[in-house]
Amino acid sequence: MDFDSVSDNKSSEFLHSFWRVNRNLMRFVHNTAQENDLSIPQYSVLMIIAPRKEMTQKQLGEILQIPKSTLSQAVDGLVQTAWIFRQPVPDNRREMQLILSEKGNALFEKISLQKGSIHQTIESIINTIDSDQFERLQNTLSHIADLLENENITKESVQND
Repeated sequence: MDFDSVSDNKSSEFLHSFWRVNRNLMRFVHNTAQENDLSIPQYSVLMIIAPRKEMTQKQLGEILQIPKSTLSQAVDGLVQTAWIFRQPVPDNRREMQLILSEKGNALFEKISLQKGSIHQTIESIINTIDSDQFERLQNTLSHIADLLENENITKESVQND
């Protein structure tokens, strides 16, 4: 077997593993969102804002990397249900600050503790991994994410030149 075939096989195995993890995570995300009467974008917005308590819609968009129309619809839905509040940023009235409400925080906590939710599922998986394995896994995933993000930045700058 030549080097290129071994390399192709490793990358295929790697991609297949990520695909399986992603497919299963999305299945749990979908179920968790559905059980709480949320769309997946609404669920994503809530999960990003809740630990921070507030952030601008622009910051949220940069994190989620979803179309602005999808983000706006998700935020509008969460505002209508009073899970988050929206107010203009004092120094920039065109920008909106999104603030988690008490009702939104209660929903976040409920979802985090909900049996069968993505949160409980991940917690039970993490409990099967010893702390050294967990730390190595976290470091590896962070390393991969950093490299992929830098690769994307590099490709964007080359395309803009």
